[in-house]
Amino acid sequence: MNIKQRLIIMNFLEFFVWGSWLISLGGYMIVTLKFSGGQVGSIYATMGLASLLMPALFGVVADRWVNSERVLGACHIIGAVLLMWASTVTDFQTMYILMLLNAMVYMPTIALNNAVSYKVLEKFGFDIIKVFPPIRVWGTVGFIAAMWIVDLLGWTLSPIQLYVSAASGLLLGLYAFTMPPSPPSKTKGSGSWMSALGLDALVLFKRRKMVVFFVFAMLLGAALQITNTFGEAFIHDFGSTYPDSFAVQHPGLLMSISQISETLFILTIPFFLYRFGIKKVMLISIFAWVFRFGLFGIGNPGSGLPLLILSMIIYGMAFDFFNISGSLFVRKEADSSMVASAQGIFMLMTNGIGAFLGGMFSGMVVDYFTSDGAKDWPSIWFTFAGYALFLGIIFPLVFKYKHDPAAVQDVSH
Repeated sequence: MNIKQRLIIMNFLEFFVWGSWLISLGGYMIVTLKFSGGQVGSIYATMGLASLLMPALFGVVADRWVNSERVLGACHIIGAVLLMWASTVTDFQTMYILMLLNAMVYMPTIALNNAVSYKVLEKFGFDIIKVFPPIRVWGTVGFIAAMWIVDLLGWTLSPIQLYVSAASGLLLGLYAFTMPPSPPSKTKGSGSWMSALGLDALVLFKRRKMVVFFVFAMLLGAALQITNTFGEAFIHDFGSTYPDSFAVQHPGLLMSISQISETLFILTIPFFLYRFGIKKVMLISIFAWVFRFGLFGIGNPGSGLPLLILSMIIYGMAFDFFNISGSLFVRKEADSSMVASAQGIFMLMTNGIGAFLGGMFSGMVVDYFTSDGAKDWPSIWFTFAGYALFLGIIFPLVFKYKHDPAAVQDVSH
């Protein structure tokens, strides 16, 4: 087996571990464990809390002391134990603690997976920019495959989804130790600490344009967390009115259309970013979120199924046009000496602070529109759509940016 195939397996498993529960766990906790919206939101917010510090901390460990593949493997093995434990508990407090600890060891693995891939490809003399994207796309395939397996085997409302994640995490943990060594760089001096923690890129906040951009990246990161948390729970609530519908019987398959759409919209980013610039692309993303939530508000698994499917398709544009395009924009705006740390700040704002706020406040909204256990889903989704619409009105007024096609083309290629 050549090294590219081995990296494909590693990337596939990396996101298979996450896809086994990320979309379906909310439904399990609400329908089976009877947790409140606020409780479910707070558990999903643990990923944001973990992303505030842990990826940078483990990055320092891998950069200075321990091989990256060993840190990656250890994190997944510990995470597998925590997920297996979480599958046995039914009370909120214990579940919260276990999922927080799991997030603390899983969230760093996304960056560690990339680091191992980069180092191995570089060691074997490959062009990283050319070779890595076709390898990384198998991560999304792994995420989709996990969703399909959990759904088709009827485990979306069962703790078995956590068994699946734990088993695949243990497999990946052991597999990571067999990868070619990715030793620490042993860089001396405080600069490596500053860079690893993203502190040297704080100079970007001296520019008003970047402050506005990062704030909106954070607010859009919150929007992403909303459907991850409550998408499947919403569909499961139609079980009594549309028990035989495709959506209710296979919510994971329906939700996976979002990830399939994501892989397709990635391919359109260079065109849109070059043709329209980051301001218009971000605006397209914001209004895509409006439609994403609004279509959920008027859709249903019966006659409204096409609206739900359309919402899934729009998700690809909503997510990619702010997440990947935003990453490219930050890369262009940051000095060459702080590219990595600037990306760290972008991830902190979206997957860290944004995800935390999205998990907490979306749970409050769900609880506000819940009466005697019944959730007013149209009001919930329209509230989220109104939130995105407000962002769409404010963003073009406060974000000042002049599009330069030549500069974007340089970054995109």
